[in-house]
Amino acid sequence: MDLSKDKDPVINEKMKKNLVYVSIFSIIMFFAGLSSAYIVLMGDSIWVKAAMPRAFWWSSLMILLSSVSFILAITLAKKNQLTGLKAFMSITLILGLLFVYFQFQGFNQLKEKGIYGTSTVMVSEGKYGAPFEVQINGDFVYVEDNSYKLNDKPLTGKNFDLFNSYLGQFIPSKKNPLGQTLTKNISNVDLFYEGEKLMVKNNSLYINDSTQLGPSDFKLLHYLAQNVNAKRVDLVPIGQLGKDYTIWYKGEELVMKKRKLTRKNGKPLSNYELNEAERTRDNASSFLYLLTYAHLLHILVALIYLLRIVVKTFKNTFDSKNHLSLRLTSIFWHFLGLLWGYLILFLVFIH
Repeated sequence: MDLSKDKDPVINEKMKKNLVYVSIFSIIMFFAGLSSAYIVLMGDSIWVKAAMPRAFWWSSLMILLSSVSFILAITLAKKNQLTGLKAFMSITLILGLLFVYFQFQGFNQLKEKGIYGTSTVMVSEGKYGAPFEVQINGDFVYVEDNSYKLNDKPLTGKNFDLFNSYLGQFIPSKKNPLGQTLTKNISNVDLFYEGEKLMVKNNSLYINDSTQLGPSDFKLLHYLAQNVNAKRVDLVPIGQLGKDYTIWYKGEELVMKKRKLTRKNGKPLSNYELNEAERTRDNASSFLYLLTYAHLLHILVALIYLLRIVVKTFKNTFDSKNHLSLRLTSIFWHFLGLLWGYLILFLVFIH
């Protein structure tokens, strides 16, 4: 039984409006709490500052245009122009779906940059040189400034392809489930373990004539191969430190020196600070995902209501005198658009 049918239309409208406003207030308080926690942790934790993915700017455009089309739809509803109302409500729904699409594209772009929600800043497993090293044409690959190098030059082109191809065979696959068998014969590439060249016998790796490389060492080799394949060196984020992203610890910018994080002003981190900085989770990325996913969840809920509105529109439910649910949905949709505007600016200027 719908009790609202027995109430005065004015009272019924006020009740529904108040319900929308209470929902909006609750969401504001929720995101205000997250924003406050973000700022507090920012000054007392490891923090990666990276540029917003391009797809997020496209999604911003989509939600802006959807608000414009929603305004036009309500204007047409007030004028009883139902054909135009159907067209603009359909456009609003499509733009809302495009917002969701570009959000997921943005998440993929973040992951391509090595920005994850639950990872540390430093590579913890499969770090090059601990204990594996690779020699190409008699010269060792080494790491400097968070980059693989060979003969004092960045490892690129064919040499990187050789490097990646050789190690890639140790990534578990259907052809090599355990990742412990050599599947490629690359004569000018050698693998070293703790400074000793590994021997190849029956497509397996041996430390000496009788000792085969153990499972735990192969596990490290798997991680190393995955890191190289992702073009990841000492840092989990991919790209050039200082250009593509910056790392901060307790409000101070960090740089890489001799494969360790240190303060940009030259003052080294203490052993405790270094251990904390290298092993603490990247809270900046965690909050980035939390804020954007939380907003996306509200958008998905709003899209369900928006879909219902579009269906009612095609059933000619609305006219110049009866479009309350249309207006209430538009209020909530515009609010979510403004909320996204706040979030994207917050992340750009604070993150």
